[in-house]
Amino acid sequence: MDILTHKADGILTIEFNRPEKKNAITAAMYSAMVEALKDAESDSAVRAILFIGKPDVFTAGNDIEDFLKNPPTAADSPVLQFLAQISRATKPMVAAVAGNAVGIGTTLLLHCDLVYAADNAKFALPFAQLGLCPEAASSMLMPQIAGYQRAAEKLLLGEAFNAEEAREMGLINKVVPGDQLFAYAQSQAAKLVALPASSIRVTKRLMKQAQTAAVETQMAEEIKHFSAMLSSPEAKEAFTAFVERRKPDFSKFE
Repeated sequence: MDILTHKADGILTIEFNRPEKKNAITAAMYSAMVEALKDAESDSAVRAILFIGKPDVFTAGNDIEDFLKNPPTAADSPVLQFLAQISRATKPMVAAVAGNAVGIGTTLLLHCDLVYAADNAKFALPFAQLGLCPEAASSMLMPQIAGYQRAAEKLLLGEAFNAEEAREMGLINKVVPGDQLFAYAQSQAAKLVALPASSIRVTKRLMKQAQTAAVETQMAEEIKHFSAMLSSPEAKEAFTAFVERRKPDFSKFE
């Protein structure tokens, strides 16, 4: 199974489990996570959700080959359903990030309530490098969290940044030694479980409700451009260069 789910002690753990492909996410993996998140919403025994990857990789982002076969052109596409679920989740979500967190591996963190990273974590938002635009409302949430200049640097240049810089930007809560990460994140999730569930849900809703509509609007605007750009010459050049393992040449495009 490329996505492992486990319920225990009030925590639903969702684990990326495709290490041979650096946990690159396929449509089937998105669908599995959507079902797990829907189930968590309706299961009163689940009081917190924990996303984890492997000690050396969180996720490399979308599996490009699979993504091109299953582009997000309709509202019922698995990736868009996943984005809707994480943006509307009423229960607290915690993430433990080790190794690379690329693309949606970073943008999903913007919707989590607590995020912890190992000292080997590396984040990247390479949308522009692929001839695309941001998703998951990251074009709105990144400037809010990190400030416009730092968000512009990460979203326009798409260069990777480490865990300490992510902490300084406000993207993550704390940097934890790699061998302690999963246990620490689970202990933080357990603290949430031990608190009154209604208090946690209402507090989360109050913090997020002022921008709930704005997030949905931004996601819709992003995906409109994202879907169109998937078939652009720039994206085709970027993806072809990726497959051929060469540097893309965008000089011929205006």
